Amino acid sequence: MMRAWMLPMSFVVSGVLVSTTLFVDGSRGVAVALVLLFVLLAGLHSPLAFPRSVGAAEAQRRSAVDGRPVVYWRAGCTYCLRLRFRLGRGARRLHWVDIWRDPAGAAVVRTANEGDETVPTVVVAGRPHVNPDPKWLRGQLPPSA
Repeated sequence: MMRAWMLPMSFVVSGVLVSTTLFVDGSRGVAVALVLLFVLLAGLHSPLAFPRSVGAAEAQRRSAVDGRPVVYWRAGCTYCLRLRFRLGRGARRLHWVDIWRDPAGAAVVRTANEGDETVPTVVVAGRPHVNPDPKWLRGQLPPSA
């Protein structure tokens, strides 16, 4: 779990250090703007930007019941972030598994990607798809109830 927060925290620490230097030099407005930018980047690269994750076993069980795809992701992944935001509200209709929090999820991803932990890996009807087009993935969602 700690690994998922390393990148966001490094953004915050870097932002504070840079902003402090600018603040001391008298550029208060720029310092405030930069620290806000770094905090925004930290939020975007944190687990907070994604729907609540479940374990791989639970996601697979839920997917078998409701037919929704399972997305294996990790914090700090630019491609995962792109997929999440391009799906918009539809992202909540997927089952999300954070591979840094769930070793079983990481094992599923390694099996699907010849030993690599390449994310996002999306499993639709038992078939893995690496970094799929968000438009295609939206089409794989079952109709809303």
